[in-house]
Amino acid sequence: RFTPLVRICKEHGTAMRIGTNHGSLSDRILNRYGDTPEGMVESAFEFLRICRDEDFHEIVLSMKASNTQVMVQAYRLLVHRMMQEGWDYPLHLGVTEAGDGEDGRIKSAVGIGALLEDGLGDTIRVSLTEEPEAEIPVARALADRYTARQGDPIPEIGELPYDPFAHERRHTREVLNIGARHVPVVMADLSGKEKITPASLFSWGYAYSVPLDKWNLADQACDYAFIGKHRVDFEIPGTLGIVQEHATWLLDRDKERHYPQVSARDYRSGVDRHPQLNFVHCTLKEVDDAFIAHVKDDPTAVLLLDTWNDHGMAEQRRLIIALMQQGCDVPVILGRAYGDISEEQLQLFAATDLGALLLDGLGDGIFIAPEGVGSDASVNRLAFGILQATRTRISKTEYISCPSCGRTLFDLQETTAKIRARTSHLKGVKIGIMGCIVNGPGEMADADFGYVGTGPGVITLYREKEVVKRNVPSEHAVDELIALIKEHGMWVSHPSGRDDEAVEG
Repeated sequence: RFTPLVRICKEHGTAMRIGTNHGSLSDRILNRYGDTPEGMVESAFEFLRICRDEDFHEIVLSMKASNTQVMVQAYRLLVHRMMQEGWDYPLHLGVTEAGDGEDGRIKSAVGIGALLEDGLGDTIRVSLTEEPEAEIPVARALADRYTARQGDPIPEIGELPYDPFAHERRHTREVLNIGARHVPVVMADLSGKEKITPASLFSWGYAYSVPLDKWNLADQACDYAFIGKHRVDFEIPGTLGIVQEHATWLLDRDKERHYPQVSARDYRSGVDRHPQLNFVHCTLKEVDDAFIAHVKDDPTAVLLLDTWNDHGMAEQRRLIIALMQQGCDVPVILGRAYGDISEEQLQLFAATDLGALLLDGLGDGIFIAPEGVGSDASVNRLAFGILQATRTRISKTEYISCPSCGRTLFDLQETTAKIRARTSHLKGVKIGIMGCIVNGPGEMADADFGYVGTGPGVITLYREKEVVKRNVPSEHAVDELIALIKEHGMWVSHPSGRDDEAVEG
């Protein structure tokens, strides 16, 4: 059935895009490969071989997945397999059903940006649950970053010490709550403040209760705060670590949960250290065999990576590879400083630079240091959003929602907002919101629950890939979705103590 279409395209000089959908693989492919990147590539190759048998080569390939780990691995494997065959078909990149707002932009940048950083991709599509015209500026900002980038070499890598086609976190030792089994930490940059006060922490996930005289923390509360030369004269939250420049730390070394940041040069010179945790600021040029041997034998060391290379992600990856090649399991915090860019660029660039490394399991924490760009609250959301998009630290609900098209059977933006208003506190739950039955079930394959338009005014609800309720009137569908979540034991009360009806209002 496919061959006649190929012949028609060949006759009329029409190009074809062969796109594999992570959630719509055939039973035969699933039985042999599962819903894996390998299965996605093999599915595309089946159609590609037919095209080649017909001597038809006007083809673009895409690997569609809402899971950024799967998406990046599938494209990499596709290119690897094509190189083995001697093929060079162009790639169309996109994270399918990325969602809306900040989350949709971060998720798109993580997936698309990780591939663009490695020179993969010929066309891109940013898929947002917003008006179509909102997608183009985001896609352009991602692509334009590479138009003027110059060569800035790094040492050759040789053989990779990890598998680029499967996510596995780099093995690191445990230093307090960093590395090993711990989720990646978030470090806040408060060094530019005039003074550190309790209010300085409010935008980073901490709230102080005066009546109870205690700190409360949100799901998105930073783990460490770098305060530079500042000192703290109040009781800090029990889960927060304070990081100071070494000279200032010497004045506060007896304070609980205060740790030094030291330069690579000073570290090697043998300056005083904290008995439990020392952050060592370094770049690739400072990391040689002697330095690696030093930190390898120091159970208190955590590296804070920095870069000024135009290819910063690649340089930081090269540094971590050097550690792996020498069997050094020191944890690393991925640090990036940004200046002279817009807030939207900060969002997209940080998601690209840090997300690409996290997708490969490289990184035990992140530290974003923008110079005069974005509020503290927005940078904190960005940091946790990157960890969420890479599936390395889950701190909120995830929404897999499609962009509007002619098949959409309800107002996607309005419905997504309603569902988000009543479910945004369900940490770790993935909800798919799809406008129609054509692509919906396949493209939300990674979701725990699905809300799919199946006709004018009617919705079908899914639990994972299984239909559980059909023809639900749209005016009752959100209530039915919440009932379904409760039925499967994944509902929790809102932190405010209000019921789900009150939360919507």
